[in-house]
Amino acid sequence: QVQLVESGGGLVQPGGSLRLSCAASGSIVSINRMAWYRQAPGKQRELVAVIFNGGRTDYADSVKGRFTISRDNLKNTSLHMNNLKPEDSAVYYCNARKVSGVTTDYWGQGTQVTVSS
Repeated sequence: QVQLVESGGGLVQPGGSLRLSCAASGSIVSINRMAWYRQAPGKQRELVAVIFNGGRTDYADSVKGRFTISRDNLKNTSLHMNNLKPEDSAVYYCNARKVSGVTTDYWGQGTQVTVSS
């Protein structure tokens, strides 16, 4: 089992920045990738950014050049968000994935990000 706890959400003005953090605990050694998803009201949850073991990253087109995902050790994953737009407002979820014959996803409780003037 993997436990994930997000922090760092809040209210920010358009053009501002936020940093989200995800602390992982439990059976974290076998995690294959970490990711951030978001879900706005009335919309499906979408992948925002992913970082694989080895450091390769990938981003949704809507956030490329503005968001950066990083992982400083096995326990901590961050999402640095710059030049935030109102359409970035959503609940952001940290995700850990294990792939070992079957794929298992673990989720945090989510943290609200609101971009508004």
